[in-house]
Amino acid sequence: MGIPAIRVESLGKKYTLAHHAGGRSGYRTLRESLSGGVAALANRARGRTSPGTSEEFWALKDVSFEVRPGEVVGIIGRNGAGKSTLLKILSRITKPTTGRAVINGRVGSLLEVGTGFHPELTGRENIYLNGSILGMSRREIEQRFDDIVGFAEVEKFLDTPVKRYSSGMYVRLAFAIAAHLEPEILIVDEVLAVGDLSFQKKCLGKMGDVARTGRTVLLVSHNMAALQNLSSTALLLSGGRLVRSGGVDEVIKEYLGTIGTTTGGEVDLREHPARTRGAMMLIERVRFVDSDGRTTDAFASGDRMVIELEMTAEAVLENPNIGIGFNDQYGQRLFTVGSYFAAGLPSLSGGELVRCVIDDLPLAPGAYTLTLAAGPPSDPVQDWLQNVVGFTVVAADYFKCGRHPSPSHGSVLVRSKWAVGR
Repeated sequence: MGIPAIRVESLGKKYTLAHHAGGRSGYRTLRESLSGGVAALANRARGRTSPGTSEEFWALKDVSFEVRPGEVVGIIGRNGAGKSTLLKILSRITKPTTGRAVINGRVGSLLEVGTGFHPELTGRENIYLNGSILGMSRREIEQRFDDIVGFAEVEKFLDTPVKRYSSGMYVRLAFAIAAHLEPEILIVDEVLAVGDLSFQKKCLGKMGDVARTGRTVLLVSHNMAALQNLSSTALLLSGGRLVRSGGVDEVIKEYLGTIGTTTGGEVDLREHPARTRGAMMLIERVRFVDSDGRTTDAFASGDRMVIELEMTAEAVLENPNIGIGFNDQYGQRLFTVGSYFAAGLPSLSGGELVRCVIDDLPLAPGAYTLTLAAGPPSDPVQDWLQNVVGFTVVAADYFKCGRHPSPSHGSVLVRSKWAVGR
């Protein structure tokens, strides 16, 4: 197997969170500080403890894994899962409380805008500074200098102190340095999200080039399409612990089960306030099911979604019409699916389970809700529930091109074919 590029053993990082007595926090006056200090000395002399309290918080706990040379690993998890803390430890920015991380190779990292930059130095000087930190000679830096500047598009501001750069200029230069100075291990956090869409595309393309040269890459991102396109394996963190590692598709599927709305993917509708007043109750319960048969309210673009409806009928409901409206987070209708647009349904005589299957969910990342309606084909709708259950869609490589659409492209995804000629 050879020597791993990164070996993490029982890694943990603990922080101490201080709480002020009486819930007060913030700055204190000089008089309050002096009187508080005198009181604290008196309390210690009497063997009393301070009224302030503190607690331990483990940002990471007992994390272990290995990364092989040349492997591209995606790191995913909800906010606060410990992803950034892990990268800071691997980048030697902070020390672990327990365990250790063994790094075999020169590390280049881009964790926050301006990480490793000296604000008083110019862009030119910071390129040489970062290269020196990576252990490169001046000649090696000069060989890549023009590529860095061209990629970052900061030629006009190269001799300007970086403290005067915009956040976009900062991140362009920072990424260009990290990617072009050829570290053996490249560590990149979600900081790329601050760039515009064209720059993000440029960065993803460059990371693909880096990966193909056999260098090791660790990438934190909420962009599932980018992770699927770039990574072969992934790590899932939750609550500071490593809960899953393996193939990127399997880990992303596990991640989807940890996010979404508070409904959990199933809602009892028997006393739901969204039912139209005076309507007959026909739909008792709604449930989302994924391709593995699990109840969930989180899907990726292009996933298979099954919507199960538990139905009831006081009398035989002949050839019922059932419709499901998909709405955006503002309640605007995006599209509707209905049994009346398909082959129809047989008669319902009592407690029935009706399934609607969408093999290829055509929705961009975002939050959505369903509106449900049911009734006989000839009469007005007898049961109608508006925006009764929510679900979440995360980005995936829907178009199989390594990119996903931005919000400005709309919520509904439509595949198309293009050609030139008559």
